[in-house]
Amino acid sequence: MTQFTIHEKMIHSELLPPFSLTIEGAYTATVYSDMDMQDELVKVLQNNGNYTIFDQQEGLYQRLTVEGNIAFFHKWFHCKKPLAEILVSFSLQNSAKKPLHTCSESEIRRVYYAKYFMSGVQPMIFCEPVHGADVRTMDAFIHMLQKLKENQVPVLILVSNMEHALLLGDIAYKLQKNGLQQIELDEGEPSVGEESNSSGTTMTTSFFKIPAKVDDKMILFDPLEIDYIESQDGKAMIVVNDESYALDSTLGDMEKKLAVYGFYRCHRSYIVNLQKVREIITWSKNTYSLRIDNQSQSTIPLSRTKIQEIQDKFSLK
Repeated sequence: MTQFTIHEKMIHSELLPPFSLTIEGAYTATVYSDMDMQDELVKVLQNNGNYTIFDQQEGLYQRLTVEGNIAFFHKWFHCKKPLAEILVSFSLQNSAKKPLHTCSESEIRRVYYAKYFMSGVQPMIFCEPVHGADVRTMDAFIHMLQKLKENQVPVLILVSNMEHALLLGDIAYKLQKNGLQQIELDEGEPSVGEESNSSGTTMTTSFFKIPAKVDDKMILFDPLEIDYIESQDGKAMIVVNDESYALDSTLGDMEKKLAVYGFYRCHRSYIVNLQKVREIITWSKNTYSLRIDNQSQSTIPLSRTKIQEIQDKFSLK
């Protein structure tokens, strides 16, 4: 089985802490960090392992059609899969005859995915592969990850978005100054909102405003204006209109206080306002997300153990 290892001795940087990471074939690991650490890690990989970083920056052929680009790289990399199958796999069959310079950003991104897949490179290292991607493009990337897993290809994905780390990785890590820590992906905890107190009555609360500090100011939020809440370093961060605000509370505390307002613990690291859920997305057999009705159409990870429960909450069959 193919392995990919980042050795501690490879890292000589003031920005990065020393760490080691081994990725087995058939696994995708994501590393979530800020952009400065991500850029530094990319430099480490390029300087020490001569690895190819797939960041959608290297050239495609703008004057060729989508099919022309795919055909060129298909031949260049000696890809054994039929050309037509590649086009369909990356949802490019309907834009095959379009010159690349007339394509949308999403179509161009899927051409990059197809090129990377046909390259046969091992390991595969991606940098922000789905940042700003639409649903079709994210779906194409996730299905590509499934194919790479079947081919026993180890994959490392560098992201600056916690949602993407949880969505894309079989194993997710958070990289900070104090080191590399694994993020828990599995969740089997009961929802606090389903519990009752000792008197047998439904849990209620008089907590109508949620205080969050911004510099030297205290802002009070109505629970219903919150899109979702995520856990960062053991603290809860509320997200309102794509802006994040830190709370002096844990996610567990917020779950108890907000259950009565229709908030739901959809993942170990996320609580979602069910009134803001627009769509339940099935990426693969065991990978799900909730799409939020906000400006950026945020996607929130949904634990595979919660899919039936949330379908019941929305009375879906």
